[in-house]
Order: sequence, then C-alpha cells, then structure tokens
Amino acid sequence: MVDVFEEVEEQLRTDRYKALALKALPWVGAVLAAALVIALAIWGYDSYQTKTTSKASEQYAQALEAFGAGRPDEADRLFAEVAKSGSKAYKALALQHQGGIKIAAGKVPEAVTYFDQAAEAAPNDIIGDAARLKSAFALLDTAPYKDLETRLTPMTKEGRPYRTEAREALAFAKIMHGDLAGARGDFVVISLIADASEAARNRAKAAMDLIDSGSAKNVAAAARAAATLSPTLLQPGAAAGPSAPTQQTPDAQ
Repeated sequence: MVDVFEEVEEQLRTDRYKALALKALPWVGAVLAAALVIALAIWGYDSYQTKTTSKASEQYAQALEAFGAGRPDEADRLFAEVAKSGSKAYKALALQHQGGIKIAAGKVPEAVTYFDQAAEAAPNDIIGDAARLKSAFALLDTAPYKDLETRLTPMTKEGRPYRTEAREALAFAKIMHGDLAGARGDFVVISLIADASEAARNRAKAAMDLIDSGSAKNVAAAARAAATLSPTLLQPGAAAGPSAPTQQTPDAQ
C-alpha cells in the first residue's frame, strides 16, 4: 500500500512539473527568440560595418590616388563620397583631406569647417586631435587668442596624443598676439619634455633664440610657416601620431 501511495505521489509531482514546464515554455521560447534576434542583429551589424568599411577604404584609396596625381577636383569629389560613409575613421580622414584642399585654395573658413567636422566625426583622439590642430593652425593669423586657447589647451593635457604639438601651436598663437614672455615659457617646457621630438625641441630652442634676440617678427613668420611645413599635423588626412607615418589606414569604425 505504501508503494502505491508513493507511486501516486510521484505521478502527481511529475504532472505538476509537466504543467510548470508547459507554463514556462512560452517564456523560455520568447527569451531564446529574443537572443536569436539579438545575435542576428549583431551579425548583421558587423557584416554591414565590414562592407561599409571596405567600400570606404576603396573610395579613400581612389581619392588619395587622384590627389597624388594632381587632380584635386576629382579627389575632392571622391573624398566627399567617403565623408558620407558609416565608417567614422574614414569619414574623419576624408573631411580632413577636403579641408586640406580648401587650405591649398586659400579658402580658410571652409577648411576650418571641414576640420571641425572631422574632429567631431573622429572615433578617437589620434584622428580627432589631428583635425583640431589643423583648425588651430589654419586660424592662427585671424582668430582671437581666446578662441585659439580654447581649441588648443585641452589637447595639451597628459594622455592626449599631440600634447607637445598643441603646446607648440599655443606658443605660436601667443607670439602672433604679442605675448612673447608666455610663448617663451611654453617653448622652454617643450625643449625639456622627454617625449617631445627632436624637431620640436630644435624649433623651441630656435624660437627662444629669436625671442631673446628681439626678432619677434621672425618668430611670427616661423609660426605661419609651421602651418604649412608640419607634415604630421597638417597634411590632409594625417591620422598617425607624431613619430608615425603621415598616412595611416584606420582600423577604428
């Protein structure tokens, strides 16, 4: 008799488990379906990003070829196509190239607009700060010092990829606006920074010598020259750090 009761109780438990499982089944199915949708969405997004980046890379290479071959109008058109891309890195680089083309044509306000758009679109500070520096150098002759200071000071902070170059640009901005003492102080710092490039330290020492000799006009001319002679910062589309090549294929999306 005891065995019979145990068998009945076991059957009742089994039935309850089955009922519970049947109640839970729709919820489990919904969770699995949601997980599948998420997995498919991630896969689809990754696939889309891969295709988008690949297409942008091809167009970017074509634009660079046209630019190098001396066909700026064609290059500008191709860079404009890349700038519509979903790849943030290629978009930012293309906008910087367009800004560089405008600089070469003497259209500084338009160039600054492109550089600022590139900085906003950039996926990281390596590309973004390069664009911000280009904007600052383009405005060196015309913008109020406060505007230049606002643009440059954040880039001089520890951890920013172009902090030495930003400090150098800030020193040139001070020279352009008559603050020779402040500029000299910045150049002293640059000449002592351990991770500053040898070229930057040499420029800093030369600028200090010119300031000390009273040749401020020559330093101002050097500041203008810096805006056209610094390939790492000012070559359109530059994306690498101070010691790296001026052109770099971006990995970031």
